[in-house]
Amino acid sequence: MKKPTIQRGLGLRVVAVGGGTGLSMLLRGLKNYASPRHHESDRFPISDLAAIVTVTDDGGSSGRLRREYSILPPGDIRNCMVALSQDEALLGRLFQYRFHSGRGLRGHSFGNLFLTALSHVTGDFTEAVKVSGEVLAIRGRIFPATIANVSLEAVMSDGKIVSGETRIVKSGKKIRRLRLHPRRVLPVHEVLEAIAQANLILVGPGSLYTSVLPNLLVSGVAKAIESSSATRVYIANLMTQPGETDGYSLADHVRVIYRHTRCKLFDWVVASNQPVSPEIARRYSLRGAEPVRVDTGELQRLGVRCLFDNLLEEHGVVRHNGARLSQLLIEEFVGRKPVRD
Repeated sequence: MKKPTIQRGLGLRVVAVGGGTGLSMLLRGLKNYASPRHHESDRFPISDLAAIVTVTDDGGSSGRLRREYSILPPGDIRNCMVALSQDEALLGRLFQYRFHSGRGLRGHSFGNLFLTALSHVTGDFTEAVKVSGEVLAIRGRIFPATIANVSLEAVMSDGKIVSGETRIVKSGKKIRRLRLHPRRVLPVHEVLEAIAQANLILVGPGSLYTSVLPNLLVSGVAKAIESSSATRVYIANLMTQPGETDGYSLADHVRVIYRHTRCKLFDWVVASNQPVSPEIARRYSLRGAEPVRVDTGELQRLGVRCLFDNLLEEHGVVRHNGARLSQLLIEEFVGRKPVRD
């Protein structure tokens, strides 16, 4: 079993890879165990927390800003910033504020507009993300996977090619192959640097084809993770996604990642062992979703170990409990009980 090697006084260097609500949920839990900027203390198990975020979104406010201002889609990055913010009550709410009226403003969030304006002021989207993080006093660092204007392209089960994340999600067809357009895009330098320095690399949870794979298909990212001496963990989704992962088991998710990247990326998978309540399961079933089946034997044949806990939270919808998930990760892979701020 590979576990992180922690030098005394240095703490854990964590890299989280993903997008959508899954990544922001994970970061919101992990920030409680991350050192504040310019503050070194043995009280905090995590000395450095870096998020690598997908930039292929082409829908909603992000898609509009991407098309009109030729910037990377800011939505997922904005959500990660708010999740890592020390002041989610005020500044976080401000960044998440969405305009409900006004020509040109309706549908946009303040945070998306702030990132767009700052990227034009600085002339660099990555620098805009860094400065925005300083405004929000985030506990961690956030990097887009690439600064290239990249989009998704999927070969469907019937052989047809569908372009764009929104169209792929809405197609309702089984995806045979996902790729980036353009095919070869370079990662942000800090992405490879963070992976090389990491003790613990977390991938997911999140949409397999639109949150997880887009990061891993950026040139060099999957190979860097495969070559890393860090403990590498895949965090399982709770439910399948209609039109994307219908009928997929947890091992199927891992196989798809391995097939697309041609790399064996994971030492562990983390999954919930709490069953979804019958009422909620029926509601999801009407939409074509079901709990992801954990096939332990198949995972072991893939060379992956399994870690289970009750990570389920239900409030009308199925979500991970970010606090329990983060505590499990810290206790298991650091080997000591985390201390909350």
